[in-house]
Amino acid sequence: MKFRLFTAIAITAMAIVSCSEETAGIGKSLTDEDDKLQVSTGIFEAHSKSLVIDSIYAQNFDCFFGQIKDPETGTYVKTEFMTQFNLLEGVKFPSKELMVVEDGQVIADSCEIWLFFNKERCYGDSLVPLKMRLQELIEPMDDNLVYYSDYDPEEAGYIREGGIDKKQMFSIVNHTYSDEARSSTGYGDIIRITLNDPYIAPDGQSYNNYGSYLLQTYYDHPEYYKNSYTFVHKVCPGFNFKIEDGLGVMANINDISLRLYYHYKKSNDAFTNTMMAFAATPEILQTCHVTNDKEGLKELAADNSCTYLKTPSGIFTEVELPVVKIMEGHHNDSLLSVNMTFQRMNSELFENEYLLKAPSMVLMIQKDSLFSFFEKEKTYDYRSSFVSSLNKNTYSFTNMGNIVTLMFRDMFVGSLLDPDWEKKHPDWNKVVLVPVTTILSAAQKTNTAGAATATVNGICNNLALTSTKLVGGNTPIKVNVIYAKFNDKK
Repeated sequence: MKFRLFTAIAITAMAIVSCSEETAGIGKSLTDEDDKLQVSTGIFEAHSKSLVIDSIYAQNFDCFFGQIKDPETGTYVKTEFMTQFNLLEGVKFPSKELMVVEDGQVIADSCEIWLFFNKERCYGDSLVPLKMRLQELIEPMDDNLVYYSDYDPEEAGYIREGGIDKKQMFSIVNHTYSDEARSSTGYGDIIRITLNDPYIAPDGQSYNNYGSYLLQTYYDHPEYYKNSYTFVHKVCPGFNFKIEDGLGVMANINDISLRLYYHYKKSNDAFTNTMMAFAATPEILQTCHVTNDKEGLKELAADNSCTYLKTPSGIFTEVELPVVKIMEGHHNDSLLSVNMTFQRMNSELFENEYLLKAPSMVLMIQKDSLFSFFEKEKTYDYRSSFVSSLNKNTYSFTNMGNIVTLMFRDMFVGSLLDPDWEKKHPDWNKVVLVPVTTILSAAQKTNTAGAATATVNGICNNLALTSTKLVGGNTPIKVNVIYAKFNDKK
């Protein structure tokens, strides 16, 4: 009976305790005389500090591109990226006899790469111009390796010498379009990078543009277009996007496509214009490269009057949980509730439109699992990892009993086997707060209002520009605990 009722009792007990500090009669009111539930509470202190992060797991599709001056540190932050392009299996072009041919080669009209902005997540002045550089890779980056945000494909030798190397100015507002076009329905600001210059392939063959190279390769080697793997390894290894000059913009790129334009005979010998798009999708590799001033971050982290959350690849908050004190004298009790709240502190900077926003979602994870969690593409389970969304300037974690129990069990068993276990595992009772974003699936479900909703497929490091200070450092953080146990005495 005890096990069947325990979950309901736990929920009821937490509700009662949240409304009143008086717990003396809870056990009697929830169970019968033979199975009295004894409930007690405790308040403990956790200690936190800022943790400077050298780099973060960089293989995700939340893509940012630009360079800004951080108003908080006065230092510069630059984010660049590399991407490959996906190919749908079974893709086919018209038969060669229907295509436009010059000097025995199939000819494309043009070829472009489009970068689509998500203006709601862009930072800075939309009119400020930046200079970007597009570089062709000589070979695909190894998708069996793990890439972090300090990895630079150019420094690693992936850039093809003599390949596509193009510089171009851009701003979030694309002035190559008229005001009328930009105000029309369905318009979205984009960067359009043309690949229409004469192109020499790695094998030395010449083409009038990159699109003609893609088409002719298809007709010479259709097996290269079997799937994304063969396309990346045999045709198009990918491109690196760098910031060459400019300051004041960090753009969120929510879609990237390689667009091939051509025309062919469809009927009655009349030519039809068409386009084939190759998209950057989660099925292929995309990485980011973040450059920031670590010395500036270290100066912030040294401030013990608070702790920081700062992205991308900046500062996390480390918390040492009072696990032993929580469990002392309660080894046989159940943890009904372990709650912590992290309060934001107001910024001392003058409020302006370019002040970095606080992260909207934070992950709490064991410090020992900080990197493997993202590498293995795990998601939060409310056992050893938890998420909290910003709510009224606080991040609250209200169901941490599982992680405290897990930490204590690991320490207890480990210490039995090895007296020096705690010395060898100095982070056993520490967690880290990490700003994150969710990876959503395509909208599939429909809510009660009839609108399509997306489901959460995963979680990744936040690559956007965010920053906030939290109460902590020299100020302990309260940990509120509710215990419960059955009275077995008859």
